[in-house]
Amino acid sequence: MKKKIIKLASNLFPTAITNFAFDQLMNPQVHKLRQNELEIIDKAEKEIFKYNEFDIQLYTWKGGKKTVFLIHGWEGQAGNFSDIIVALLEDGYTVYAFDGPSHGYSSKGKTSLTDFANLVGVLIRKFKTKHLISHSFGGVATTYALHDNLDLEIDKYVLITTPDKFEERIDEVAEMVGINNKVKSKLISKLKKESNMNVRSLNVSDFVKEVNVKSAIIFHDKNDKVIPIERSRNVQRNWNVCEFREIEGTGHFRILRTKEVIDGVIQYLS
Repeated sequence: MKKKIIKLASNLFPTAITNFAFDQLMNPQVHKLRQNELEIIDKAEKEIFKYNEFDIQLYTWKGGKKTVFLIHGWEGQAGNFSDIIVALLEDGYTVYAFDGPSHGYSSKGKTSLTDFANLVGVLIRKFKTKHLISHSFGGVATTYALHDNLDLEIDKYVLITTPDKFEERIDEVAEMVGINNKVKSKLISKLKKESNMNVRSLNVSDFVKEVNVKSAIIFHDKNDKVIPIERSRNVQRNWNVCEFREIEGTGHFRILRTKEVIDGVIQYLS
């Protein structure tokens, strides 16, 4: 019923529905952490980092001399990596992470892909690490940041699922909620005007052709219902230093808590 109402409103009030969709994209929801995720967050050294209008929550779990930086997905947060963090610490890593603008325990406000991605570039420089792990949309933000900062040199980069074309996400949202093509076009124009996002050029498979990464690997569940595996495969096909690992039986979120994946990440980094 809600989809039918939005579809009707898209025809009658296209500007209002465009503004509604824009606000949804610019204001991520914050989801509760599991108990073990909260326990891992409690063990971190914390720092508030000023970035534009945001107070960004940074985390450090001190381990050995090896370092790695974790980049969560849209509407995710650092705690989502809790099981991976434990394994990294056991393998002698010092782990860095953050909650993106308006995500997790960072301050709230309107944000966008460009805010998120620009911050990732800033934090890679701050932490001075050459190992990265991203989940989901974090792959878009990270490849965007690396493409925009070609002097950043990364030795190993693990992507645990990744989208490819940002416009595909807009198409999915439009289909899911009932937005028509006129509103979708107005939304793309509004994103470009108000947040400097050229949606049609935000393609991970294009970014990776130029990024300064020596070696990469993508893990993706073949039955992922959030991001189809073909999108990760297309990224890998366009990235000559990238391996691909197909996983089964985890889904989009549980993949972060799956022993097979965690062991594969540690083995690859080591």
